[in-house]
Amino acid sequence: MSLLANSSIDQALTALQSRGLERLDAQLLLLHVLGIAPTQRGWLMAHDTDPLPLQCVPALQALALRRTQGEPLAYLTGSKAFYGLALHVTPDVLVPRPDTETLVDWALEVLPDCHQATVGATAPQANHPANPAPRVLDLGTGSGAIALALKATRSALQMWATDQSAAALAVAKANAQRLQLEVSFSQGAWLAALPADAPAFDCIVSNPPYIPEHDPHLAALTFEPTQALTSGVDGLDDIRHIVATALAHLKLGGWLLLEHGFDHAVAVQHLLAQQGFTSVQSRNDLAGIARCTGGQKPCYD
Repeated sequence: MSLLANSSIDQALTALQSRGLERLDAQLLLLHVLGIAPTQRGWLMAHDTDPLPLQCVPALQALALRRTQGEPLAYLTGSKAFYGLALHVTPDVLVPRPDTETLVDWALEVLPDCHQATVGATAPQANHPANPAPRVLDLGTGSGAIALALKATRSALQMWATDQSAAALAVAKANAQRLQLEVSFSQGAWLAALPADAPAFDCIVSNPPYIPEHDPHLAALTFEPTQALTSGVDGLDDIRHIVATALAHLKLGGWLLLEHGFDHAVAVQHLLAQQGFTSVQSRNDLAGIARCTGGQKPCYD
């Protein structure tokens, strides 16, 4: 990485790429050490002949080495965009993936079905006792990505989120505070984290661990928290638990929506049907793979 010393911005980009970095990664690392927003990639082109400040070289060299060793870019820069939000991330939480936006989209789609009159309503109307704001629970919130995306998009929602990891909850709470989004956080394992007086929910969403514990794909995920990735021999242990306990925490007609592995859709559909969920169905991710599956609590006792 000695080529970085006494180099221009453009020469530094070339040097980083010659060491195996993708061009986008090189650009984002450069912007990070220069203190420029990641959305300003055009700045690098406009200033391509500017000298790379010498004080930036050691940090850039260290970050580039970590990236070539496979560490996620989001951990190096401390930030990841999700559903239009700039989220702070650390190695205590999973890096939010674009495919998880499928789960957010689906939740936003089903919520109006529970409270049609809240769409386009003013805050006082949406919180009227006869037409309460929808309550949503995000299980295993991690960085808070799903909960915060839902709250940012539909401000009237009463948003709750849980996580077993205190470190992960600290990240989620910090994101919520920085983004000025109100979410009620609880620590604990899945639904057991809820206080005794927690309300019934219109929708429960979760992106739980779902990778089989001996899956070869784990080799590429060594920098992310294992407890947030794996779930038993077939990857379904946590999903089984959530499906088995969710009905008691849903309103009549409420939805449970789950992200899962690329080959889990049929199995998760079966689990939901076994527990008595209706309208069981799956949704495809950006690659056309059935990535999310959900069902509805029957609208009768």
